[in-house]
Amino acid sequence: MSRKSSDHEYNLRSLSNLMGERRKKPNDDTGERSLIKAASSSSINSQATATAASTGDLERAARKQFQEDVTPSFVYVLAGFSALGGFLFGYDTGVVSGVMLLLKKEMNLSALWQELLVSSTVGAAALSALAGGVLNGFWGRRPCILLASFLFSVGAVMLSVAPSKEILLVGRVVVGLGIGVASMTVPVYIAESAPTHLRGRLVTINTLFITGGQLFASVIDGAFSYLPKDGWRYMLGLSLFPAVLQFFGFLFLPESPRWLIQKGKTQKARRVLSQIRGNQNIDEEYDSIKTSIEDEEKESGGDGPVIWRMLTYPPTRRALIVGCGLQMFQQLSGINTVMYYSATILQMSGVKDDKMAIWLAAVTAFTNFTFTLLGVWLVEKVGRRKLSLGSIAGTALSLFVLAVGFLVSAQHSPPITLHPADPSTLNNTCTTYGFCSDCMLNPDCGFCYLLNGSSVVDSSCDHVNKASTGEAAWGRCSNETAMADGTFWAYNYCPTSYSWTVLMGLIMYLIFFAPGMGTMPWTVNSEIYPLWARSTGNACSSGVNWMFNVLVSLTFLHVTEYLTYYGAFFLYSGLAALGFLFIYGCLPETKGKKLEEIESLFENQLCTCGVSDSDEGRHVEYIRVKGSNYHLSDNDASDVE
Repeated sequence: MSRKSSDHEYNLRSLSNLMGERRKKPNDDTGERSLIKAASSSSINSQATATAASTGDLERAARKQFQEDVTPSFVYVLAGFSALGGFLFGYDTGVVSGVMLLLKKEMNLSALWQELLVSSTVGAAALSALAGGVLNGFWGRRPCILLASFLFSVGAVMLSVAPSKEILLVGRVVVGLGIGVASMTVPVYIAESAPTHLRGRLVTINTLFITGGQLFASVIDGAFSYLPKDGWRYMLGLSLFPAVLQFFGFLFLPESPRWLIQKGKTQKARRVLSQIRGNQNIDEEYDSIKTSIEDEEKESGGDGPVIWRMLTYPPTRRALIVGCGLQMFQQLSGINTVMYYSATILQMSGVKDDKMAIWLAAVTAFTNFTFTLLGVWLVEKVGRRKLSLGSIAGTALSLFVLAVGFLVSAQHSPPITLHPADPSTLNNTCTTYGFCSDCMLNPDCGFCYLLNGSSVVDSSCDHVNKASTGEAAWGRCSNETAMADGTFWAYNYCPTSYSWTVLMGLIMYLIFFAPGMGTMPWTVNSEIYPLWARSTGNACSSGVNWMFNVLVSLTFLHVTEYLTYYGAFFLYSGLAALGFLFIYGCLPETKGKKLEEIESLFENQLCTCGVSDSDEGRHVEYIRVKGSNYHLSDNDASDVE
């Protein structure tokens, strides 16, 4: 008997185990085509039925184990080259933390220019992520990843040779365009190519590569911070190598099989499925994808722009709200403030040496990477929902600790004991402050002081030299020679013995954030949309992520000026708490479900889909019943042709 006929025999046998004595009429309202069998049923009426069901479960488990055992290594190669896009995403967003400390001195960057160089990248990423939905639907996943690699390469070259801050800005925009396309394409490509039992783990590996890129960037920042000049050029230019590697790797990798089927390229899709599934029978998966595409196009109306069809079709509208909400709260909980400005934040807490701040930022990046590894391990064990809830609850608590650390530092801020008169040509606002913490909130002022052991003495708040923030405009801290006698100049931080509380808060933050909120928004968004809406859904959610990324990164330094350092992190803590309520009410569990099954999770009203875990442990099997689609209960019986 052929493999295909044995599969049909298997389906009929499973069906007979799951049906009772009567036939259920078609459900015309929902068009649902699933057969749900509870893991343990209280309505089994005979020992024979129980034995048959047990046999079906054993066969199903054996099939699943066989599929897991023969997963070809090509799937991992495909995921690895794809995730290089995540590595570049992480590197180009993480490297800026150390670069800013060097650039603001070498190019005398104001707070506005610092924010522009950071936020221009994420602004460009937001636009290209939105455009990526159209490009993915028209060109496919593979050409979009090749485009992202090309943009990364061009941007790296521009940044490494930039003669001015204006060219730096253009280079950061080009890199941002690559980041946006990669951020929405790579998770979709991996999710559509991976087998069901590995999908969550392989998509999460992309986030692992993002954090690995950030860690590598922090180490590079630390290593090149010792160069007397132009160390930032090497920091920004080294991303060229992984970009070129990914570009040439993807010249030999296939297109997503689901995209090929959607475009009618069925023979090519079967070849790709055979390539990435090895010796497994692909007929069932191929038929499931093709049937799902046909039914989804009928249910969604089939006409008009995809985004309009998504918004007018309730399940995809609810999925879009959940996906965009996850990405929004990922950013509002402050992750990229921490990653972009980690070295600056540590300086704000009282770490006065640039190199020390950069290496401590590398410690936070290592923590992020390590606990993302934990997320890769937990995603298929704990599930997306529980991991996200635990993560964002811990994130809110950590941000609260971080805020308290800054608050304690502010309450023990050194007093200003000297008030020398400024020359009449300068703004004398700086001389009116009574404490260092107040002086630091004014970007035009710095703190000049002497150390007597560990105590701060003879301190003053002086005007910053417009040519360089590394010295005062006049007086004893106006040049490095004068400061050689033990006088210190602090710009953007106050000397304090409570810096450890901020470092502890940062590490605690990443311990909680990395396994869940760092990975789950990307993983969940790659799963929850039907194929016809997947590119557009991921483009919209990625665009939301980058727009809120721009909002947070562009306003961080100004928020700290107006709300104080601790006020800014109290704000982020409150926003993370709101995110917990959203996830608790609205995010369903997608662990263990086929991509073609997940749409049914959003058939209920929004923010009721995540409340109950009652479907966990159920097995969902799609069947084709002659003449119509049926929704069968555990005790229903039917003849199937």
